[in-house]
Amino acid sequence: MLKPEILDTFNTLLDQAVASGDPEPTAMSLSSVDAAGRVSARIVLLKEADQRGFRFFTNYESDKGVQLDAHAQVALCFHWKRLREGVQVRVEGVARKLPAEESDAYFARRPRGSQIGAWASLQSQTLPQREVFEQRVAHYEQQFAGRDVPRPPHWGGYVVEPDMIEFWYGANFRLHERVRWDRHGQTWTSRLLYP
Repeated sequence: MLKPEILDTFNTLLDQAVASGDPEPTAMSLSSVDAAGRVSARIVLLKEADQRGFRFFTNYESDKGVQLDAHAQVALCFHWKRLREGVQVRVEGVARKLPAEESDAYFARRPRGSQIGAWASLQSQTLPQREVFEQRVAHYEQQFAGRDVPRPPHWGGYVVEPDMIEFWYGANFRLHERVRWDRHGQTWTSRLLYP
């Protein structure tokens, strides 16, 4: 569980990033590791942050989904260039699948085109030509015509349960301020780091 002080700091920074006009304030880098130890990073969108952690949604059969099944330890990084001299929030922890009910509830709120896309995309697999994907989209549009699109069984959410969070505040001459929080069991402790 995130300490309220940590969550309040994060939510305040996120609100400031939204107010700053950042075009994608919920974008976060997600780094994961495959079975051979190779690290991958990509940008995903934060959908919610609360005391349990940071939520995002994806295809469970994608490269990232397979990697999260093999090694649940991940790292996230937010970077808001328009705040102060730049602000980063670094998160490390374990990614756990959300209960089906939570994934269902979020999927039901997505735009219909995104719902169809979740069925049509064999995410991370080789696509022989774009027309094949377009045919798959048309197939699922027809299949679900006139009714709600259910959540595919291979698609859902994760919550990253942090055990480390660092707030990095940029400053002139690289004299940055870094505040690191570490979890030990249910207790969080903080310390300053040299820039």
